[in-house]
Amino acid sequence: MTTTDTPRIVPPVSANPELQALATQFLALEARLLDEGREEEWYGLLDDELLYTVPIRQAAEPRSQEIDRNAFRIRDTKAHVRTRLDRLNTDHAYSEIPPSRTLRIVGSVEVEQIDRPDVIKVSSALLVYRQRGIDPHFDLIPCRRYDQLRLTPSGPRLLSREIVLTETALATPNLGVFL
Repeated sequence: MTTTDTPRIVPPVSANPELQALATQFLALEARLLDEGREEEWYGLLDDELLYTVPIRQAAEPRSQEIDRNAFRIRDTKAHVRTRLDRLNTDHAYSEIPPSRTLRIVGSVEVEQIDRPDVIKVSSALLVYRQRGIDPHFDLIPCRRYDQLRLTPSGPRLLSREIVLTETALATPNLGVFL
């Protein structure tokens, strides 16, 4: 094998190890708060301008056209998230009675700086294990997330999140948990 035959190794997207560590720690904290049922603390990590979306994914050819960013399973602002959290504290959140037990595994974190000095783009893979009450069945919800984090003096805040579900037909009965 000659030097011209050597595969080219692409460096990580983020050339800034501090931003990589910051984003990874943010995602880990977020996962732990949600897994432990500490939604109010998680809510404190959301930027006031939050946009949280789950676009529809269709089994279409070519693959580049599978995601319809004009149709959504979920399209929430921070106010919508507040309403969802308030509803969880009532007897009317039927999809969460009994409450889900979850474990979020976050990986494949990539960070990219953009033209805005106070915002970074973060891509991550997420696998959510969910089981409810004494039900012996469980759900696995795999997805890829495309986030923007606003860097503030109080720490990073989730500015936007697009969740691309791996499945085109959901195996889970509902998306009552945050991804």
